[in-house]
Amino acid sequence: MTFPVIGVVGGGQLARMMAPPATALGFELRVLAEGEDVSAVAAVATAPIGDYKDLDALLEFSKGLDVMTFDHEHVPTQHLQALLDAGVNVQPGPDALVNAQDKLVMRAAIDRLGLPNPEWSAVNTVDELVAFGERIGWPVVLKTPRGGYDGKGVRMVDSADDALETADWFQAMSPLLAEAKVEFSRELSALVARSPSGESRAWPVVHTIQVDGVCDEVIAPAQNISVEVAAAAEEAALRIANELGVTGVMAAELFETPGVGVGFLINELAMRPHNTGHWTQDGSITSQFEQHLRAVLDLPLGATDALAPVVVMKNFLGGDNQDLFKAFPMALAFEPAAKVHSYGKSVRPGRKIGHVNLVGSSVSDVDSVRQRATAVANIIRDGRKPEQTTLEETA
Repeated sequence: MTFPVIGVVGGGQLARMMAPPATALGFELRVLAEGEDVSAVAAVATAPIGDYKDLDALLEFSKGLDVMTFDHEHVPTQHLQALLDAGVNVQPGPDALVNAQDKLVMRAAIDRLGLPNPEWSAVNTVDELVAFGERIGWPVVLKTPRGGYDGKGVRMVDSADDALETADWFQAMSPLLAEAKVEFSRELSALVARSPSGESRAWPVVHTIQVDGVCDEVIAPAQNISVEVAAAAEEAALRIANELGVTGVMAAELFETPGVGVGFLINELAMRPHNTGHWTQDGSITSQFEQHLRAVLDLPLGATDALAPVVVMKNFLGGDNQDLFKAFPMALAFEPAAKVHSYGKSVRPGRKIGHVNLVGSSVSDVDSVRQRATAVANIIRDGRKPEQTTLEETA
């Protein structure tokens, strides 16, 4: 009896967290790593070093794989097509993945599907950016179509005078994406998975909290969201996945806009396991990481029901504490129900190095669950027990 071999391009924490479900299911996971010290190398037996921008390295890595998938969306589209032409089973394929790689392509696809987009335009020059801002009103958001993540490649432009300071961006890349600044009440995420044969499933819509462009906290399911908006968000994400031919996990990040249109606008897409889905590791019947593996292998998808009325995921970034494990006894004793997921990364200020999941038994417990998850994350980050603080002070 043979079990499949799955290759993951990219050795970050997402690839690392695919390893436990792969082992449980009997699959062999291999990783094309950027270096010997990246997160996933310690979690898999086979992790050759290679550059994802090098087609020869990708072709060499593809040998012996049943399917190739991704830890990130940065593999050049032409390389993905060349892999397909060489007979490699690439999931998701380049026609789908380009919608997560290129924000201009994504915006056009959302328009084509008739789903709620912010007002946007491709702009080739500072003059075109000024014309867009004068037409829709300042401020506007300027984005690089490719390569941006965790708030990188995003710039707020407050006025026509401010737009003059963006010339260096146009010199580096053109066209750029200009968007209306959206007034929203909170950010949401609709996480779904789809297999090549077309089976798809959605997890509950969650509330995401961003700090400096980085996902800081997720509350699952989103509290006080109308049944209609939650259903419409799930339906929109499933439609995107099906219409664009997505395989594996996809996150649709949303702006909630109460009383405007269907109640949300689509912000960005990610076609891989996503930070806003980390709660599923300990809070859902099937985690996003297991589901991604099942999906890209075209296996039946797992149930996506939440295991509790509330689940909180809290990221921890690099801080003053360089010896994370030294803080574990204090952190785990502080909250025995917390599940800590460390990414095996060296500590740098502001670097995403792990997260904490905590399950609550009642919706009324949401504030307490958030405070406790935050306290555990802060103990690991700072290496000391936090003083008693309010949720607002620790978030």
